[in-house]
Amino acid sequence: MTATPRSAPRAANAAAPAILATGLRKSYGDKLVLDGIDLNIAEGTVFALLGPNGAGKTTTVEILSTLIDADAGEAWVAGRHLTRASGAVRSAIGVTGQFSAVDNLLTAEENLLLMADLHHLDRREGRRRAAELLRRFDLLEVADKTAVTFSGGMRRKLDLAMTLVGDPRIIFLDEPTTGLDPRSRRTMWEIIHGLVADDGVTIFLTTQYLEEADQLADRIAVLDHGRLIAEGTADALKQRIPGGHIRVRFADAQGLEAAADVFGVAARDEESLTLQIPSDGSIPNLRAVLDTLEATAVEAESLTVHTPDLDDVFLTLTGQSRTAVVGTAVGTAASSKEHA
Repeated sequence: MTATPRSAPRAANAAAPAILATGLRKSYGDKLVLDGIDLNIAEGTVFALLGPNGAGKTTTVEILSTLIDADAGEAWVAGRHLTRASGAVRSAIGVTGQFSAVDNLLTAEENLLLMADLHHLDRREGRRRAAELLRRFDLLEVADKTAVTFSGGMRRKLDLAMTLVGDPRIIFLDEPTTGLDPRSRRTMWEIIHGLVADDGVTIFLTTQYLEEADQLADRIAVLDHGRLIAEGTADALKQRIPGGHIRVRFADAQGLEAAADVFGVAARDEESLTLQIPSDGSIPNLRAVLDTLEATAVEAESLTVHTPDLDDVFLTLTGQSRTAVVGTAVGTAASSKEHA
């Protein structure tokens, strides 16, 4: 019998991924929550896990952050085996959940110092780390104010700052901007960008805001009913969905008619003098359309490219729209955490 390696397997001369998982399964009673998912997440990247409520996102985070055990499968986090070296895994990660870990009765500084104590930092290093994070997260002016007085955006910033006290190399952000106003959400995006670009941190993000994944993630996976049903960059996922097109407007009916003869598969609208040509949104495809127009001496008045967005991807793959999912998320933000 071969022992399970404590370190992540890798190809010769290749860096170990930040997170590697194979065949993760989890059930609660007779309900199958995760059905054999595989993950391979590179260091220093943002990975977004999308899915409707009940898809298994939070359960995935709980397993990978050692909060619960998987029923089957294996995983390596920060190069260490999830169960055989769980202590080493915990020392390398930080977790910010859907619900803030901030203590309302403590000040911002006291919350950070409490985390420093939990990470066994000495008093001087703890104060230095707290001061650094208060400055970095623009919380110096409220350092001595109790957290109960904070806005939602300030609480989220403090919550993330607390996660960083231990200087983790991998951070799990489970629905980090749920309930925030658009300005606070964008502030959080800037902070997350900085963690990756400046510190080389790896971010594992779960979110129901599709724009958030589009803005932040290097790679996106879609989880539905416990299975990963798609994975790739945002652009690659969008190109998998039909409906992209180039809309060309002409100055007169003669130009429209001439172009329609050339692009036989295009749909035309004679009232608006436009032609809708199927397209995957790529530069080569756009260039081919322009070259065809030029070669046939048909002059276009304007041209716009329309590609599917992540909402289209999400709807096609899961059968749920962004509006329905986000509406549900807001309605259940104060309820008990999902186990699916």
